[in-house]
Amino acid sequence: MRFPKLIVMISVLGLVLAAAPAILAQEKDAENCKDHPMFSRMKNFYISECENNFDAVEFNVQNGETKTVEGQKTKLVYRLQDGVPTPSVLQIRRNYSNAAKSLGGTILYDEDWNLTAKVVRNGKEVWLKVQVFNDGFQYELIVLEVGEMVQEVTADAMYNALSKDGFMALYINFDTGKAEIKPESAGTVDQIVALLKGHSDLKISIEGHTDNVGTPASNKALSEQRAKAVMDAVVKGGLEVSRLAAVGWGQEKPIADNRSEDGRAKNRRVEIVKK
Repeated sequence: MRFPKLIVMISVLGLVLAAAPAILAQEKDAENCKDHPMFSRMKNFYISECENNFDAVEFNVQNGETKTVEGQKTKLVYRLQDGVPTPSVLQIRRNYSNAAKSLGGTILYDEDWNLTAKVVRNGKEVWLKVQVFNDGFQYELIVLEVGEMVQEVTADAMYNALSKDGFMALYINFDTGKAEIKPESAGTVDQIVALLKGHSDLKISIEGHTDNVGTPASNKALSEQRAKAVMDAVVKGGLEVSRLAAVGWGQEKPIADNRSEDGRAKNRRVEIVKK
């Protein structure tokens, strides 16, 4: 008479053991991805993808406006582990809002599915963007440290690109709407000078390009001014002007989609073209 009870107990135990691996199984973070040092993750979330690069990001700010900021960007996409309660959208926003405030930050936007905060750390602005998806099952965290892109291109890299492709895009920094080269781009100009001094038979055209913000006519004029500014700087480095030409294309030759800020940033460039 006791056998049926024993069979039931064994069956129940078998179900518990079978379920154990599913309960213990945890999704791991994507390879080479880790939390940002300023902002940790919510409990029971893992990183499904990440990026770390120089970029331009559009942030929501007060009064329904947006602000585009450039700098070193860390993007982390978090997904909820299976089998755990889903936090509310408000809970996720409040966690990061409180984290930013604890660092002395200011909340610039906190509505619906989005949060924007700004923290000044060690004299630098750090912007935080949180976007929540799927009712809290997934959220995206962007942390951007404001700053200029460091130009890492060398004279050798320029020569290799000219030999292979006949041109190379350089991201020389100018103030918006102006043609004065910013100090942080002096190193890039120096590398153009080194390139030409190292290859005495080489001649190049310096060609300016813009995004599509503004009128075609004003963009063309600005791109010509910027190309000439780079050419003048190279000549000051000791090069003969006869080896150089300056051309402005304005918005006529985009290399990326002007509908996004990332695309517009890529289109704002100066190219050196082998003649």
